[in-house]
Amino acid sequence: MASRDRPVGAPVGTVTRGTTAPNRLRRCDRWIAGPQGWRLRRSPTPPVVVDLGYGASPVTAVELHDRLRRLRPDVQVVGIEIDPARVRDAAPLEREGLTFRRGGFEVPLDDGARPTVVRAFNVLRQYAEGDVAAAWARVQERLAPAGILVDGTCDEIGRRAAWVTVEKDGPVSLTLSLRLGGLQRPSDAAERLPKALIHRNVPGEPVHAFLSDLDRAWERSAASSSWGARQRFLAAVEQLRDTWPLQGGPARWRLGEVTVDWAAVAPLGDAT
Repeated sequence: MASRDRPVGAPVGTVTRGTTAPNRLRRCDRWIAGPQGWRLRRSPTPPVVVDLGYGASPVTAVELHDRLRRLRPDVQVVGIEIDPARVRDAAPLEREGLTFRRGGFEVPLDDGARPTVVRAFNVLRQYAEGDVAAAWARVQERLAPAGILVDGTCDEIGRRAAWVTVEKDGPVSLTLSLRLGGLQRPSDAAERLPKALIHRNVPGEPVHAFLSDLDRAWERSAASSSWGARQRFLAAVEQLRDTWPLQGGPARWRLGEVTVDWAAVAPLGDAT
């Protein structure tokens, strides 16, 4: 909502640091085009995908368009930034199916268009935990019927990433995606949890229990490392199937990716 000191119609949010890098969001892009690709394929009109808060460089929006148009050639990717200078700098890269505009969590689009996907990576991490629910709600209001908000965080070069998938009715899952080469333990992803969970990785909270169980399974699967880190991760995740409501299967786990139902890891007392 507009605050008293924000003019009506002004972008909702604050300017982020804008740090980004080429190929940083490849793990999330692969997931959007993979398990979530049905949302794009089923859209009766050219689906709109938003890269919200793309940062000081528009490279992630360009990459997103490159990847998604292989799945849906008529996809419309819109990079949205609250900083007008970043929008001006991105303008020369516009092309058929890729545009840039100024905006924030209100997700401004032409002709009342509703996005199928809003990817907001490393944006809410710079906000207070108490701001998350309102930001989610603002974006949820704008989603297409089968649309999702992907609220995520990753390290500087995209080796470790985590994101919450939020549908119109609320959050539905948490995904961890890790580069398996050199991985010490799966809970290394903890420092990249989205803002809704980053402060909840403490004993007694469900997300802490999930990461702890995943670490223990990783330790018990050490023998499988003789066949490589991928086989060890597969064996570790397989051990969690009976105790945690996991989504997907081995095809995703081989990528260092595991998704769990949000209800199983949501913060205690969470009302979302």
